[in-house]
Amino acid sequence: MSTARAARRPWTDLRFFIGLALIVLSVAGVWLIVGAAKQTRPALQAARTIVPGDPLTSADVRVVEVALGPVGSGYLTPATLEPGLIATRTIAEGELVPATAAAGADAGRTTSVVVRSTVPVPGSIGRGSVVELWAADPRAEGKGFETPHVLLPEATVASVDRDDGPLSAKATTLELVVSRTQVGEVLGALTGGSSLSVVPVQARS
Repeated sequence: MSTARAARRPWTDLRFFIGLALIVLSVAGVWLIVGAAKQTRPALQAARTIVPGDPLTSADVRVVEVALGPVGSGYLTPATLEPGLIATRTIAEGELVPATAAAGADAGRTTSVVVRSTVPVPGSIGRGSVVELWAADPRAEGKGFETPHVLLPEATVASVDRDDGPLSAKATTLELVVSRTQVGEVLGALTGGSSLSVVPVQARS
């Protein structure tokens, strides 16, 4: 009996076929994964730093071929770049443009204001940086300013103009993207003679 079992051919054993099937399935799975990884599709990449409220046009993006797999539908493509789209958040230069970062112009809830910072603005602050806006209101007696307070806890820098002339005291003018609901506070501070200062968000304690 033991001799007959030893002489049994392996292909007559069901376990042999199960093992062979598992090997074939494993090889096929690896082949499919590798093949899917090699498949690319066109997507849009920011050609410059885009801030909230900026229109999204062909001049602001470039087409790149990327392998995104199943998440590829979450990014804008040349076919989905429709007229009238604007950015709803900052999109860094070189970043793929997420579909969730774009919306129609009628959905825009931001605008821009120009302020002059009374304190030096670090050179690291540029387009797309997130900053705080502080205000020191003038004292009632007309001499000096009250203790500074946070006017806007968060604003996005659209542009920076550094005046480095010898008579400028290195003043910096910035265009800030802010919520429309906050415009009144900023304009009130500007017209009221408050001293405004721009501070990097990272500087908060």
